[in-house]
Amino acid sequence: MITYQALERSCYEISNTVVSRAPKKRLPTMYELPSEDPEEPGLPDDFHHHQPELLRETFRPYPIEEQFYVASDLNLYYDESHPQWYKRPDWFVVLGAPPLHKNHDLRYSYVVWDEPAKPFMVVELLSEGTEKEDLGIISSPKEEDLGPPTKWQVYEKILRVPYYVVFDRDLNKFHAFQLGGRRYRKIELKEERLWFLEINLGLGFWNGPYQEVERKWLRWYGSDGKWIPTNAEKAEQEKRRADHEKQRAEQLLAQLRALGVEPNV
Repeated sequence: MITYQALERSCYEISNTVVSRAPKKRLPTMYELPSEDPEEPGLPDDFHHHQPELLRETFRPYPIEEQFYVASDLNLYYDESHPQWYKRPDWFVVLGAPPLHKNHDLRYSYVVWDEPAKPFMVVELLSEGTEKEDLGIISSPKEEDLGPPTKWQVYEKILRVPYYVVFDRDLNKFHAFQLGGRRYRKIELKEERLWFLEINLGLGFWNGPYQEVERKWLRWYGSDGKWIPTNAEKAEQEKRRADHEKQRAEQLLAQLRALGVEPNV
């Protein structure tokens, strides 16, 4: 005699068999679910955190008499006539501005009419939602539209930023533009490097590990052609130097003792 419990068990086993044979639904990966919001393009992902930080760590112009201010993902207010309008560069540097605001406070934003200088360079990291605007493909709105201008328009026409760099991480290419007259002119890059005489530094592609990710990164190099070390690299260099000095001291101590000399340590 078949009990109710036996029938229930059989139904459960048949149901599981049908489910296991059914094809699994493919779920979207991070490539189909980016960090950008269609209503607010350009929101940062991990790369947008690491790359600006590498630029910040290795930006050490020397010698340079004036102060400078470096920022990333910070609101940049640019128009006194429209004080609410801003752009948010992935990375920028201002020569002639101190690291702290004139009130000796960390900046909440960078307001050009309340600061001693405008940006010297802006770096934008291309993303799908802002690519056309970053490269100046989208024209600025007409005056009658009363809308804010594009990034390109702000950097070229309003702030007149001397250098504008755009990095396409998907194609591993970067484009550099220099203000010449009233327009940006594309700079022909040699060996994926570009030297800036004004700050005695160069910017170029470096292929190596940063934040445990090995890929092509933008970073600064010095007049000797060597990459400016990061904080972690400087710590490692210091550790190696200390280990080398310790080893030399131990060798010298062993030589003295071999000669029957016991140094007064």
